[in-house]
Amino acid sequence: MKSGKVALIAVSALLGMMLSLQYRSAQETQTQFAGMRMADMYRQLVQAEHENQELQKRLTELRESGYEKNVKEELKNLRYQAGLSAVEGPGIVVTLNDSKQKAKLGDNQNLYVVHDEDLLRVINELRAAGAEAIAINEQRLISRSEIRCAGPTVTVNGKMFGPPFVIKAIGDPQLLAGALQLRGGVADTLRYWGIELDIEHVNNVHLPAYSGLISTDFAKPVKEAN
Repeated sequence: MKSGKVALIAVSALLGMMLSLQYRSAQETQTQFAGMRMADMYRQLVQAEHENQELQKRLTELRESGYEKNVKEELKNLRYQAGLSAVEGPGIVVTLNDSKQKAKLGDNQNLYVVHDEDLLRVINELRAAGAEAIAINEQRLISRSEIRCAGPTVTVNGKMFGPPFVIKAIGDPQLLAGALQLRGGVADTLRYWGIELDIEHVNNVHLPAYSGLISTDFAKPVKEAN
């Protein structure tokens, strides 16, 4: 009996020592793992701070080099070219009005009134002569502007107008006026039918920005190849 009790006591003691050692080993492993996690997190924090400092340094360099100013200037220039900003400068003002003379026998009465095609001819001549910006009755013309007859009126940018039609153009006044007054040109043709066409040289013409909506449903930017 004594030998059995001694053996049981010895086994219990040995088991207790083993459990104690196992628990201590687990605690040391957990502590070591936590230390490694903290060290890893600290390294990531240091790296993030370093990257942030580099980005701040790069941003400062770009600002000092005028990059931000150049971007704003480029955006301003693009808005001007797209007709999305008001502009002013030297140019001419062309006023078109229906003829006041009676139609000749057999003539079509429509030949004595201003139509969309008459406005388009004037616009095309002005553009060919270097007009940098054009408006009809304070409607700024852009690439998507439409000019078309709608009964007795003409629509420009979706708005309806009747005569007189006032066309303002910015550019070299002499070149713009000269393009319209070429012998046998648009001015001579319109005046033949009695349509009134007046050209005024202006030192400073003010044109408003395009105020309509611009949207694209089908056209998409082409992705540049890497």
